[in-house]
Amino acid sequence: MTPDPPVGPARPAGRRPVRCALCGRPLTGTQSRRTGLGPDCDAKLHPPGPDIRTRRHEVEQDPLPGT
Repeated sequence: MTPDPPVGPARPAGRRPVRCALCGRPLTGTQSRRTGLGPDCDAKLHPPGPDIRTRRHEVEQDPLPGT
């Protein structure tokens, strides 16, 4: 009789697999494991804010009276 093959891949002791809460892929990065989201899914849920510098424009103004 031959022994049964091991079930599933062997993993290091002490680390359990953590999966993305949105897509279910395994997470490997420390930050991703903490947040529970992979980098792609995190970017979908939390897009970067607008660049304030692109909204700024100079406007000609009249001088203040008395200056």
